[in-house]
Amino acid sequence: MPGKRSALPSAKSRKDNGRVLDAPVFSQPQPTSDPRTFVVRHASDVAAYKVIDELNREHKLKPLPFPAPRGGVEPRLSLADVLDRNQQVLEQINANGQIVFHSTGDCGSTKAPKTQNEVSDKMVSDFDETDPAEVPQFNFLLGDIVYSFGESQYYYDQFYEPYRDYHAPILAVAGNHDGMISPLQHEKSLQAYLRNFCADCFKVSLDAGHLSRTAQIQPGVFFTFEAPFVRIIALYSNTLEDPGVIANADIGNSQLKFLRAALTRVKKERYTGALLFAHHHPAYVVRGKHGWSIEMQQQIDAVCKEVGVWPHADLAGHAHNYQRFTRTRPDGTHIPYIVCGNGGHNVQLLTTNGQPPLRAPQLIQRASGDTDAVVFENYDDQNYGYLRLVANSSQLRIEYHSASDGPHTKAPNDSVTVDLTTRQLSHYVARDTGIPALASQIRAHMVSSQVAKDDEKTRKKAK
Repeated sequence: MPGKRSALPSAKSRKDNGRVLDAPVFSQPQPTSDPRTFVVRHASDVAAYKVIDELNREHKLKPLPFPAPRGGVEPRLSLADVLDRNQQVLEQINANGQIVFHSTGDCGSTKAPKTQNEVSDKMVSDFDETDPAEVPQFNFLLGDIVYSFGESQYYYDQFYEPYRDYHAPILAVAGNHDGMISPLQHEKSLQAYLRNFCADCFKVSLDAGHLSRTAQIQPGVFFTFEAPFVRIIALYSNTLEDPGVIANADIGNSQLKFLRAALTRVKKERYTGALLFAHHHPAYVVRGKHGWSIEMQQQIDAVCKEVGVWPHADLAGHAHNYQRFTRTRPDGTHIPYIVCGNGGHNVQLLTTNGQPPLRAPQLIQRASGDTDAVVFENYDDQNYGYLRLVANSSQLRIEYHSASDGPHTKAPNDSVTVDLTTRQLSHYVARDTGIPALASQIRAHMVSSQVAKDDEKTRKKAK
């Protein structure tokens, strides 16, 4: 079972940190219209980035240290914790035989609310389902929630307001912009992120303004999240634009120890559900402004190889578009690597300066002695969007939905399904929502009606 949360601070120590509640709150009582402007106009970051760019040229930017999470070597959090042990919801998920959840990254917009609202409004429309098994149970954001430096004054406009009508818990890994420090300001790295996503009790953050959503209770920047049918290992890839860093001399190797402990427990428990890795910087990108995080991926691979446990899928953001890759391991198993960084902040094209559009699929890495084959499968560099994931006892399905499709379209723009046992890509076994039974009833009724008509004709002829 997940470890207990740390003891709650005294009322005196909490008084300036928000309003403490007895239970979590996820959305407003009544839906409201989307705002057209920000409450706090986002100031220009040009001056700050001039300083940052100069530091980057001089190779003076390094990954920044972070507070140790609560909970020891493997900090854990469960959906039960997040729901304050709401057994009715948990029992319903298990009775449904599957869990549905959302994910997207790079959602904070500095220009206006429109693009974020386009994504969050379509996400909210997914709660309008006739089948309760299809309703999302949580949202797992993939970092860069608030731009450009995770400042507290922008949390209302870039996080709380866009998700004010989202009726479920929201968790998040931190992205580089959530931990970066503006050279012109004096906030600590991750200060607002920790306050709004790593609270030690259910409370309404001061950053939420008049809205009701309580801060999330994650144990820290890395942790294992457990829910029915799925387990997510969340990592923090730190503050550099590129590459992502989870361990080095500057920040230590606590995340490698965590990853080893988490995977060892998966193996010891013979866990059979869907296992996902989630972090901000992607392992692979095909083109664009960001590159591969090769050393980070090598470190992850080394731990996976050592323990003998690999994920069913890997989720990341950072690149401001949607990209899907398939990695084929030497044993023939497949791992989808998904980049979904088009959650609201400046969609980026993969080709520029007159380059022709990319053709997909295409091989981007051949199998060799120390590398696996990687195929670039699909992409969207034109629209904002998000992932809708479905996990049951035998399969993990990852769908990509473009926000531009609007709330009345439920079909995904792209999808991939992994068989949890064979760890190979497979055809998704669709749910039986009752249509076959209804069709049988209609056919039976039609047959019965025809028999009655035939009997009536026979009686008339007999007369």
